[in-house]
Amino acid sequence: MKKIYYTYALFVSLIFINACSKYIDIVPDAPNSENFFNDESEFEEALIGVYDMLQTTLYNVMVGHTASDDIIAGGDPNTFDQPTLQRIDKMIHSPSDNDQIQLIWQLMYAAYNRANYVLEFKDKIDFEGKDDVMAQAYFLRAHFVFELAKFFGDVPLVVEERNGINRIADKRILFGDQYIINRVGGVEDIYSLIEEDLKEAIPNLPETRPSSEIYKIKRGAAKALLGKVYLYHRNFQEAANQFNEVINSGNYQLLTGSAYRNLFTRSGENSSESVFEVQYTGVVGNNWDCLHCNAGNYMPQSNGPRPPFDDTTYKSGWGINFFSKYLYQQYSPSDIRRGVTVFAPRSGTYGVSRENSGYYNKKYLVNKNEPTVSSDPVSYQNNYRVIRYSDVLLMAAEAEAQTGGANAVNYLNQVRERAFQNSSRNYPFNGESNLLEAIYHERRLELAGEGHRFFDLVRTGKAAEAFSAYNTAIDGEDLTEEEKTRRKINFTNGKNEVFPIPLEEINLANAIDSWGQNPGY
Repeated sequence: MKKIYYTYALFVSLIFINACSKYIDIVPDAPNSENFFNDESEFEEALIGVYDMLQTTLYNVMVGHTASDDIIAGGDPNTFDQPTLQRIDKMIHSPSDNDQIQLIWQLMYAAYNRANYVLEFKDKIDFEGKDDVMAQAYFLRAHFVFELAKFFGDVPLVVEERNGINRIADKRILFGDQYIINRVGGVEDIYSLIEEDLKEAIPNLPETRPSSEIYKIKRGAAKALLGKVYLYHRNFQEAANQFNEVINSGNYQLLTGSAYRNLFTRSGENSSESVFEVQYTGVVGNNWDCLHCNAGNYMPQSNGPRPPFDDTTYKSGWGINFFSKYLYQQYSPSDIRRGVTVFAPRSGTYGVSRENSGYYNKKYLVNKNEPTVSSDPVSYQNNYRVIRYSDVLLMAAEAEAQTGGANAVNYLNQVRERAFQNSSRNYPFNGESNLLEAIYHERRLELAGEGHRFFDLVRTGKAAEAFSAYNTAIDGEDLTEEEKTRRKINFTNGKNEVFPIPLEEINLANAIDSWGQNPGY
């Protein structure tokens, strides 16, 4: 059963927040810090407010999709639909682009500050289970700061020294603080800060939780995220150690057969393959002035084929963020992931999108019997799987391959054997000689449409190569020269690995000189 989240109005003086694009000092009707955090229930309420922000990460997934070589922005074929996404798709976005990029900046900082609010008052009272509450807050803060680092690189944070180690300060950024905080100094330093939060969280998180607390983080999720941060930090041995602990815990498994084929349906949510999953509900109706204020997920609505759409299983959508045919061509016909990942409706049964390929992300489509509480169909309950067990196996394989560990091939082949239902494609299939390249390619196929591809390309230094290959494929198409030019991706090394800090945010913080802009923008 899904946990229903409520957005609390008790978070005082948040920075970079909400649908409006200005720093604001919130004066809530609900209790504030002067008379809050008096018992366990109030800490739990505040913690739910932090979890609530996970639902806003649908923008992170959408932008991560669009930025990769496997996804086409699409949308209305006759207009420049969703202009920021269109520019991200071709890597021509700029600091003046707002919309989704600015929302990621604002919402991740708001989420970071909500976690800070809980942690700032951690010593106010004692109660049974307090260590667990604080561990969850540290995990969530680590997750939100990691998202900021993935998108924007070295970002502004408040840092303090605790026990001789630099840590993210356990206090809110209040209105006015934006003028005095600075970038940390390097994304590597931010990774170190995130690692410390997760190391503090892990010992106080349980291995399992009751079904009534399905939304709460468990120890395996924190270890998996710590391993992932180590992987980005290129600390491969520590990454391998964390991933191996998750694998050896026995708490997770690869689903097979019909369970795997239904993994991305509503019935497949919170399965034994799910390590970290964002819970969505359809209990709050649509508000076009603040889409992220909904408790539902409108990413599936974006993914569906455009109307008129004649299909017995899926609803139509907006035709945004569909697969390129070049990704589809990477799958072997005997790979069952192709049928789980890609939906290819019959030609003529749907309205085409801009740069239409005919291949849609089946993992996040809306079933025809899926309810919505809004007349505008954007408040769906489809969960997002942030970390799956197959992702852990492939990250572990990569970390082991980088350190000469003994488990890399085994972990890779576990994923392949599920995909092909036998060992016929086990490494070294067809003369494969580069284990790391095989793992990278497997991640592309296994995790397609889940928002990881662009960041994998960046962290492994393979983005320029991948986008060049995409452009070469475009050159081989039967298109006009003008159309070829329009479809190509303009990735620039040293620039497009991260996104620009929205210009409006820099101006609001008066930080043109203190923060500067990311290189190349």
